[in-house]
Amino acid sequence: MLARCREAGIPVASEPAAGESGHVTLVGGGPGTLELLTIGAVNALRDADVVFYDRLAPYAELARLTSAELVDVGKRPGHHKVAQCDIEKLMVDAALTGKNVVRLKGGDPYVFGRGGEEVSACVQAGVPVRVISGVTSAISVPAAAGIPVTHREVSHMFTVVSGHAPLTEKEHTHLAGLGGTIVVLMGIGTLPQLAAGLRRAGMDPAMPIAVVERGYRPGQRTTIAELGTIETAAAGCTNPAVLVIGEVVRVAEANRDHTEATADLDLLAASLLEA
Repeated sequence: MLARCREAGIPVASEPAAGESGHVTLVGGGPGTLELLTIGAVNALRDADVVFYDRLAPYAELARLTSAELVDVGKRPGHHKVAQCDIEKLMVDAALTGKNVVRLKGGDPYVFGRGGEEVSACVQAGVPVRVISGVTSAISVPAAAGIPVTHREVSHMFTVVSGHAPLTEKEHTHLAGLGGTIVVLMGIGTLPQLAAGLRRAGMDPAMPIAVVERGYRPGQRTTIAELGTIETAAAGCTNPAVLVIGEVVRVAEANRDHTEATADLDLLAASLLEA
């Protein structure tokens, strides 16, 4: 039939096959906006039978991308709607019944996403599994606030740290001595311990810190202070948030001041022309 249509000059469109049934795809959903989903992520969602998603993934508009069953297994600080072991069991059980499973996670599955554990669970159960990398919030959320994690002659490296649990004194000392930029994911709860620990380890109390809340989401907000005052300045901040510690924060402030000044001049010029 397809051959006859082509011979007759009738345009033919066909969807690619969904692939072998009964497999799991771990998909990095980026920081929560559809704009930063990869083509691979969109394709995997299109071909899925069931999607297990997290609260930091771009779940609000999933119905536009897939006709799959959507299952919320999201976790919040101090409250796991579905335990990690149960998430792994849900994935494996669904795949073993022949379903194409997508595990949609915020950011990248292998950056504090427990992706390695979920891959291991699939391998142990004999379920085919693959990983589609996502845009990590460690880079994208600072960028949303205009903060580069590296900048020539300012910072030539960056370190990504989990803020879920307080660091040890040894870790504070190590971080303080590295230089470059420190990016802390989900670090609001441990911010007081982190700031105090870095000061004890010798970091300059004047070091700038930015707290970027709800990156790429409604209500995105950036709070900037110094290491010596950040506990007070960030008292009203909440997760999800990314902390950026380093001189790159000053680069962002300088760029923002320049952009705002240019915008003011443009408005002034426009008003003069109208007059």
